[in-house]
Amino acid sequence: MWEFFKKEVLKNMSFEKLFFGTAGVPRSTKASTSTAGIERVRELGLDCMELEFVQGVRMREKGAGAVLETAERENIALSVHAPYYINLNSPEEEKLKASMERIYQAARIGSLCGAKSIVLHAAFYQKSSKPATYENVSTALRELTEQLRGEGIPAVLRPETMGKRSQFGTLEEVLALSEEIEGVMPCLDFSHMHAREGKENSYPEFTAILSKVENALGKEGLANMHMHVSGIEYGGNGEKRHLPLKESDFNYPDLLKALKEFEVRGRVICESPILEEDALLLKKTYSEI
Repeated sequence: MWEFFKKEVLKNMSFEKLFFGTAGVPRSTKASTSTAGIERVRELGLDCMELEFVQGVRMREKGAGAVLETAERENIALSVHAPYYINLNSPEEEKLKASMERIYQAARIGSLCGAKSIVLHAAFYQKSSKPATYENVSTALRELTEQLRGEGIPAVLRPETMGKRSQFGTLEEVLALSEEIEGVMPCLDFSHMHAREGKENSYPEFTAILSKVENALGKEGLANMHMHVSGIEYGGNGEKRHLPLKESDFNYPDLLKALKEFEVRGRVICESPILEEDALLLKKTYSEI
């Protein structure tokens, strides 16, 4: 399954370099629309933008067509963040079905925008064991990827590494899902990984993470990375809130050094409160290494 996915899907998603962009419409955009945001991303000299469907998939087919046209004209790569209201480990059948429908709609509309990567917060452990939670998430994602494939929707579902210990989404969990399920790849949020345990914030630790990705997914995995970066505040239970990069202890220069060392390609999406300022800081720092 993984070999087929590498040959038939990843070969059409590989990036020639590392792209930098914003999680949503840049703050300096005059209008709050996705099309205006894409145009502003290009004006700023950035390369990509994540469409934030986090409060729900409210975009319709006509709007998606306009987004696709704008992104192609401006040569901006798009991805999607699915709604926050998702728990693939919910014991309530109605909530589980609603979660799966939200992911499906994010993928369906996202694909019409030209976005193939669909980022999602997969689940909470709640009262379940970690192995049981993993099985529930795996079952749901298998069903979703089969549905998307059956309908010809060219979307890759990307469970994100999460910053709170109550949330499903360790590096090991998302890599295991990516190894096992055709149509699943990781979204590595390096700030979340740092916040979760207060570690993962040095060059050796960043290179260890990338080595795990390569061991699990091969060179193709490193050529199709989707990453989130921001400053972050955290405590005993993990993530508290995002911060501007220079107002936190997150060691972004060493992360960027590791990404260059491993010749990582794909997208770095900045989730800082000062979106485009920090996205530009990341791109400038990377170019100077």
